[in-house]
Amino acid sequence: MKEKQISGAVIARLPRYFRFLGELKDEGVEKISSRELSKLMHVTASQIRQDLNHFGGFGQQGYGYNVSFLYDEIAQILGLDHTHNLIVIGAGNLGHALAGYPNFEKRGFLIRGIFDINPGCIGSQIRGIKIRSMEELPEFVRVNRIDIAVIAIPKTAAVGVSQILVENGIRAIWNFSHVDLPVPEGVVVEDVHLTESLLKLSYNMTQETKGALRG
Repeated sequence: MKEKQISGAVIARLPRYFRFLGELKDEGVEKISSRELSKLMHVTASQIRQDLNHFGGFGQQGYGYNVSFLYDEIAQILGLDHTHNLIVIGAGNLGHALAGYPNFEKRGFLIRGIFDINPGCIGSQIRGIKIRSMEELPEFVRVNRIDIAVIAIPKTAAVGVSQILVENGIRAIWNFSHVDLPVPEGVVVEDVHLTESLLKLSYNMTQETKGALRG
């Protein structure tokens, strides 16, 4: 299996499978068919089978899927079978909210440090995590074996900061800065555009309204 052959749409659905399976596991459900899962997720049973077949299938004809086993397998595919060390760049409103969100830790994403250039907030803490000066970043990344950097700063500074991160060994960036980061091959960037998501919601709401009026 070569992951480059797997479409982005399939990969985008994996966290949703993981979430639903986790809820089923918490409810004590031991097995589920693709048809039953499709009703919960509003995805066709055929789509579920196709998606999971990219990674080995995991189901048994006449039995369905073992919920706990499939949950663990998807966790491994998503890289959740081990912890990841994160840093947050930017202690403003967004950075503060991200650093203060405790559920990341439940998934193995451990926020080790927060960095900012504002002297007024350096030295203070968010949920027990110290806000540090950007000057401390290179040594901190090396000593703490940081895997992922979260960029939550204005786009005017994001490109320069991303270069500093890459130069110090960061190979994965969660980017909230609304700018494309020119990173070298081998560095993974996941862009989060909050405004685009809101515009998508607005579009879907508008279409639903038009449909209701036509009906």
